[in-house]
Amino acid sequence: VQLQASGGGSVQAGGSLRLSCTASGRTFGRYAMGWFRQAPGKEREFVAAITWSHEYTYYADSVKGRFTISRDNAKNAVYLQMDSLKPEDTAVYYCASTPRVQVRAAGTYDYWGQGTPVTVSS
Repeated sequence: VQLQASGGGSVQAGGSLRLSCTASGRTFGRYAMGWFRQAPGKEREFVAAITWSHEYTYYADSVKGRFTISRDNAKNAVYLQMDSLKPEDTAVYYCASTPRVQVRAAGTYDYWGQGTPVTVSS
């Protein structure tokens, strides 16, 4: 199983970016997908997750109302639309997949992408 994240870059505060993550190697649809991020010197933190059926989405309080997670099971892809970006959103963003329901915990995820960096300047 391989997850490939893309879409990161540099943007000014208030701007937007859309991250993408594509999966290969197995059936994608039955797994919840999550996005995590890790800033320099900090631990990896949960950002957002979506269940395989699209029925439920979950967000960290710090991004709620600004970020939107979505997925397209036909394309084996998950997306993170990031609006109203802030300098504190600067981090490397990782996508991951899990068959479990505890979607906010990094330890429950089996597969991880390589990360895509996001830099937000003030």
